[in-house]
Amino acid sequence: MAAAAMAHQGVSAVIVGADRVVANGDTANKVGTYQLAIAAKHHGIPFYVAAPSSSCDLLLETGQQIVIEERPGQELTDVNGVRIAAPGIGVWNPAFDVTPHDLITGGIITELGVFAPKELQAALTATATVS
Repeated sequence: MAAAAMAHQGVSAVIVGADRVVANGDTANKVGTYQLAIAAKHHGIPFYVAAPSSSCDLLLETGQQIVIEERPGQELTDVNGVRIAAPGIGVWNPAFDVTPHDLITGGIITELGVFAPKELQAALTATATVS
């Protein structure tokens, strides 16, 4: 639905949140965010991530270092304790995904301003030095 709206409904920008932003500008957010970023880039729509600076973790260099919570497979295969999926169906149920910084084409929005992913670390470091 989101990609179809981008293709046919005149979407001018996409703004998502983030639970974590790391030094290179990669972000972690609820699963499905990465695919929105891919669709936005494909359609030439600016993609923004909004997060408080307290969600920025400059100790992690890239999104590959973010530990992604995995939820129980039963959340997808069972309803009210009754299995609805066929036996033997494998399930991978991550709670978050990582959006690479190169897909964040609009910028990262914080209370300190809007920054290109590659500018964020310097901006946060400068603010910490001033404080």
